[in-house]
Amino acid sequence: MRIIFMGTPDFSVPILNALIGQGHEIVAVYSQPPRPAGRRGLELTPSPVQRNAEQFGIEVRTPKSLKGEDEQQAFRDLQADVAVVVAYGLILPPAILEGTRLGCYNGHASLLPRWRGAAPIQRAIMAGDVETGIMIMKMDEGLDTGPVAMAEKIKITADMTAGELHDQLSMAGADLMVRAMAALERDSLTLTPQAEEGVTYASKITKVETRIDWTLPAIDVHNRIRGLAPFPGTWCEMEIGENLERVKLLRSILATGVGEPGTVLDDDLRIACGEGAVRLRSLQRAGGKVMDGQEFQRGAKIAQGMRLP
Repeated sequence: MRIIFMGTPDFSVPILNALIGQGHEIVAVYSQPPRPAGRRGLELTPSPVQRNAEQFGIEVRTPKSLKGEDEQQAFRDLQADVAVVVAYGLILPPAILEGTRLGCYNGHASLLPRWRGAAPIQRAIMAGDVETGIMIMKMDEGLDTGPVAMAEKIKITADMTAGELHDQLSMAGADLMVRAMAALERDSLTLTPQAEEGVTYASKITKVETRIDWTLPAIDVHNRIRGLAPFPGTWCEMEIGENLERVKLLRSILATGVGEPGTVLDDDLRIACGEGAVRLRSLQRAGGKVMDGQEFQRGAKIAQGMRLP
């Protein structure tokens, strides 16, 4: 089929590659405009999807908005059979949703209607969900409200991070989207309306949420750490030498222990929480490399009994 692909981050790349590998004609790729990057933010860097598409010689378009008539007409002029949308990042107005022969199909990383919205992978882990998945749905004007065509479930294990779940869902999404497009081409794709019960929203992660609150129960602290790892990452302040440093927390496990919230219980970085404790397994000092707990402790020498803010 003639496909318009719309996506931006790393998550979308395997799905684009899978469609190319199946012999579909990708008539154009839409992606978010290049963003400032680098240490000083002076260099504009194209998105992962744009870089990948350009390696295949595919035309890439990076409009800031799709609300203008000129952009909408340019979209229609591609005369595509279908648009595949995966973590694109722009709202699609009705003229775009109806701008191909068969409509727009979205790969969404949750078991809809749970976790509609921007951050379904992180929110599922932070909420302690034990299962999530990837769904292919036909888009409508609502926020992830369209009828579902296909789904694949994935277990969330006790210590799985958002990064690990992200990679599993991306690969599963590639296989699922290929099968969905094959069924659509055969006119055998069945659409099922979403359930009206169980709707939740995965709002964007805020900066406030990235700072660890040790007064929370250990399970909530653990889920926050793994749910935001590796990006944006949770953090706390630690007294290292004579300085109070900001340290990123990237991996933890649940542990036993009792103490005032934030108290360092032993040299293995077991930290007391509001209920129970967590052991910090992977940390990163500002400007430093990611280290396991033992390596970090050899350099930082966090004292037993220290109270973390």
